[in-house]
Amino acid sequence: MLDRDLAVLYGVETRALKQSVKRNLERFPHDFMFVLEENEIEFMVSQSVIPSKISRWC
Repeated sequence: MLDRDLAVLYGVETRALKQSVKRNLERFPHDFMFVLEENEIEFMVSQSVIPSKISRWC
């Protein structure tokens, strides 16, 4: 599930979701989010899993 999917689920902007998580890291499990490396993004884009390189957080 990508950040944009969670934002839609919670009815907030993706930016707001990310800010909330950053401000409250202690409230989330350590594996709640991760950042993809550039080569992982390239692979996902090339496999059509995600349509573009816009979203970096999952």
